[in-house]
Amino acid sequence: MKEKRVKTVFACGQCGATTPRWMGRCSGCGAWNTLVEERAAKPPRGRAGSRGRAVRPVALGDVGGERDVRISTGMGEFDRVLGGGLVEGSVVLLGGEPGIGKSTLLLSALSNLTAAGHACLYVSAEESAAQVALRARRLGGEGMAALRILPTTELDDLEVALDASARSVVVVDSIQTLRSSALSSAPGSVGQIREVAGRLVDRAKRDLSSLILVGHVTKDGSLAGPKVLEHLVDTVLSFEADASQAYRLLRADKNRFGPSFEVGVFEMAGDGLHEVEDPSALFLAERPKDASGSVVLPSAEGSRALLVELQALVAPALYGAARRLASGLDGQRLAILLAVLDRKAGVHVLDQDVFASVAGGARVVERAADLALAVAIVSSFHDRPLAQGVAVFGEVGLAGEVRAVPRAEARVREAAKLGFERVILPRANMERSSLGSIQGIELDAVSSVEEALERI
Repeated sequence: MKEKRVKTVFACGQCGATTPRWMGRCSGCGAWNTLVEERAAKPPRGRAGSRGRAVRPVALGDVGGERDVRISTGMGEFDRVLGGGLVEGSVVLLGGEPGIGKSTLLLSALSNLTAAGHACLYVSAEESAAQVALRARRLGGEGMAALRILPTTELDDLEVALDASARSVVVVDSIQTLRSSALSSAPGSVGQIREVAGRLVDRAKRDLSSLILVGHVTKDGSLAGPKVLEHLVDTVLSFEADASQAYRLLRADKNRFGPSFEVGVFEMAGDGLHEVEDPSALFLAERPKDASGSVVLPSAEGSRALLVELQALVAPALYGAARRLASGLDGQRLAILLAVLDRKAGVHVLDQDVFASVAGGARVVERAADLALAVAIVSSFHDRPLAQGVAVFGEVGLAGEVRAVPRAEARVREAAKLGFERVILPRANMERSSLGSIQGIELDAVSSVEEALERI
């Protein structure tokens, strides 16, 4: 009897592209050595949809709006990043370094949800029930004892549990360790992640249950698995921290139900994660006095304004070409600002080693940090510190002009709340908004980098 061969394909672990034969380099994303062999999926029969019915186009005006019911997690910072809480039928993907506190954060949130009367399920595919129980007793919480846990690595076991009892919030920790018996590949492979995530997302949308998937990250900090995983979910959150700090930053990189790039701040303690109500004061708590190269930036992360400290150090380049290193900032913007300072402001630092960072392990990706970073570089270069009560923000163009930035009023109000006496800001922001109505703070508008340096 002739043995039936199983058809296989090779799938890329980065982009999910498939090919019938192995290649050293993926034709989709160009990555090397990322193709993994897996069993090919059988094509669907017929022309009907997956439910056995034909799908017809409808007029957009006839489509009714879906319900946007929010479920509060009982943690204000978590709700802020989610856009106001969990949405029924939404799927959230949470990624972060090992040991950063992803499970601790989700256990605390599920405890609050269970205490509020929501039916929750924690699927532990990495730890045993005893290990989770030890952490739960350390964290405490009103609903922790009643929280249901399912220690399994099989997707079929999870589906049976959901069929037996409906759950409003389900947490899967983690998506890389859950496997489907429909595929013979190992857990964490491209095919398994696509299959498991696809079935769970489909079920969450059908049952209107909120689903939170915990994802692993690679050594460069990106989410492990195919990129299609991030496209399947509604919200992508990253949990990050500086190795030397006790606090954690929760960021929304994608959110279909709220603003992206929202930030929540938590502090790790012996009994779990605690919310930080005033993160600006936390980031500036250890700012040195009368130190050159230190400038306070009122940044706007999502719907809130945060004050962070930018630091720059300029030193003679003694060995070969000058070095530029940036931590928490865009290194390309640093190189551009050095060229602008050299050509437009007469500050010749191209032959100097320049190091820049955001103090406290925070990260700033917006262009509003340009002017503050330029001022910090010049301050370190001339070894002349700024006054303690001065904050700076604004975008710098290639011609040396200072351009307007969004949410200037929120930045100024946050600086005034923390006792700052003076803010250097773009002149265009003064002309377009009602910043003059803010009392108790001096607003100094500038139109170029050279003018800003003269004023300071």
